[in-house]
Amino acid sequence: MALRMTHLPLILILAAGAASRMRGGDKMLEQVAGVPQLRRIVNAACATGAPVRVALPPDRPLRAAALTGLACEQVLVANASAGMSASICAGIAGWTGAVMILPADMPDLDTPMLQRMLACHRQDPRALLRGSSGAEPGHPVLFPADLVPALRDLQGDAGARPVVQAAHNRLRLVPLPDRAALTDLDTPEDWAAWRAARPEA
Repeated sequence: MALRMTHLPLILILAAGAASRMRGGDKMLEQVAGVPQLRRIVNAACATGAPVRVALPPDRPLRAAALTGLACEQVLVANASAGMSASICAGIAGWTGAVMILPADMPDLDTPMLQRMLACHRQDPRALLRGSSGAEPGHPVLFPADLVPALRDLQGDAGARPVVQAAHNRLRLVPLPDRAALTDLDTPEDWAAWRAARPEA
């Protein structure tokens, strides 16, 4: 599914990682309220009305299958093993507007939180926005359009950190509920602890 340019930022969901700390499992397919986490977060992004791209590895067909029927563009990252920067570069190819980067392994983020990020961008389109828990910055990160070219030059697994650091004077934190901006789950133990604290999940 090809996306058309809109006035809304692109939401780029990073889901091409190897999930190596899951010891054979796939955190993207962990169930959250009966739905694979990857499908849940992509559905939440699609519900904002913004265009959505999902960066996927070429060797995990079950991730792509989990997105069946969702209004998103799937981008296969041939060199996903090169690190997060490869996913970002592939995901923003051909896009010239603002971009919100969202890791796929954050189960507490939902549509209203993403809408809050988009609303803050409408109010201040030149700000570099980061979701936060109090004063602690986390994800997602929304890059204004003029910073997107710098994302194309990223290398390695540092992700977009160099661009964020270079534009620190434009940084604005967007408080999100509880620890939603910080909670990413990388191991079976992380998932077990998260579920223990949320019986409904």
